[in-house]
Amino acid sequence: MVNILMYYRRKIILALIERFGGTLKPTDFQKLLFLFTRMQQKPAFEFVPYKYGAFSFQSMADKQTMSTYGLLKDDKQWVHTGDESFIPQLKPTDRRHLELLWNQFHASSTVDLLQYTYREYPFYATRSEIAERVLDRESLKMVAMHRPGNSDRKLYTVGYEGITAEEYMNKLYLKNIGLLLDVRKNSFSMKYGFSKSQLQGMCEKMDIRFMHKPELGIASDKRKKLETREDYDLLFYEYQTDTLPYKKEQLENVYALFKQYDRVAITCFEKVHTSCHRHKISEYLEREFGVPVEHL
Repeated sequence: MVNILMYYRRKIILALIERFGGTLKPTDFQKLLFLFTRMQQKPAFEFVPYKYGAFSFQSMADKQTMSTYGLLKDDKQWVHTGDESFIPQLKPTDRRHLELLWNQFHASSTVDLLQYTYREYPFYATRSEIAERVLDRESLKMVAMHRPGNSDRKLYTVGYEGITAEEYMNKLYLKNIGLLLDVRKNSFSMKYGFSKSQLQGMCEKMDIRFMHKPELGIASDKRKKLETREDYDLLFYEYQTDTLPYKKEQLENVYALFKQYDRVAITCFEKVHTSCHRHKISEYLEREFGVPVEHL
């Protein structure tokens, strides 16, 4: 079997579908996978609040790959081909989790799963388009309490190093971000979710506007020999003195976008903002225009 198919998280997907009869409707699959991962000490998948509750972007990418290689049928539903059993390939603890999940939910309808996940994990119901159809008044109040209400006018900076696409998008959602500005020179990543088209697609699903500002990036060849703190400090000093003074038009455009959207996030790779040129962009906007800044 092709090695790319053997990621452990994909075995979980296949084992889950297998245990629940070989075929699952999309909403049922997402809810069952969500509940399974809530049992894990380190979840194999993370989720965002979406149209019908908890949703994993990564699982959909895995579905596409596994469909290409014949482990899942290329169908709107999640259909196991049945050529190989993956339940025995799970870790003992995950096999127990799967059996507990089956015992509790094998007879549940889609509405049952929606109601259970919405009540037990109300944050993930905060963007649901059907919550009012499946929940009672008290449960809807709980969902409303978990809905992000940030109204600050602020510029945020955020990196995606060390986190999943879903964790990243939840950071933006929790701050009620209206616009994400990608300030990488090259908007490409080997990590799922963070190449330009993927990131833009996720933003669209989360009702966040996306723009790429490559003119504010740093050429990749200047990053090749960064080994010490002094190397980074020199890079950012040169960026501040040799690049930003010639980018006033672009920086003024960022400020105009901030005034339009109220909550804008600028993003690059590094987890720590001081290891990324985005902190020099935010310092400029704070100094020149009085924009309040928060680093996520």
